[in-house]
Amino acid sequence: MKFSTAFATLAAIVSGAAAQLTILSPGGPDLWWVDGEVNDVTWTCNSSPYQNFTVLLGSSNTSILTSNYAFVAEQPNYQCSVEIYSTQLTKFPPADGYTIIFANILNSSDIYATSQPFEIKAEGAQYPASSATPTGTATATSSAASASGSSSSGSSTQSNGAGALAVPMGGLAMVGAVLGLAMA
Repeated sequence: MKFSTAFATLAAIVSGAAAQLTILSPGGPDLWWVDGEVNDVTWTCNSSPYQNFTVLLGSSNTSILTSNYAFVAEQPNYQCSVEIYSTQLTKFPPADGYTIIFANILNSSDIYATSQPFEIKAEGAQYPASSATPTGTATATSSAASASGSSSSGSSTQSNGAGALAVPMGGLAMVGAVLGLAMA
């Protein structure tokens, strides 16, 4: 009986870990937005269980933004990217410390994913170089991670030739704990 409980817990962890939603851009020092221009948000849509979400803008600078600002009410996940026009975000000054947040359309405090911090550069600034590509290192949160008070930013991929399973490193530690294994 103990084995079946451990297996059920392991299955829940792996299924939650495999269903990760990650914001690829903007984020980090190499992928910024330009004020007054058309900017993009891209994400890993194929590995996510979420059919749609609200897109919000957050900022670590409370003098710019005191709470998250929803600017796309309901974004379908299957698109994998969306263009953001300057008319959607007209009141945010060029600064760093912004983040993109994907959340539940009915409860914006239920956060699915958060981008790395990025900068909105002044109007007329250059876009990132074409060689700058999303790294996929944004943090992703899920209901399970939020409930435990943790999130993960790394992942490990295991392939059996038929497909791949991405498991966040925090998820691997939980799998080891459930099975009584020590992680090296």
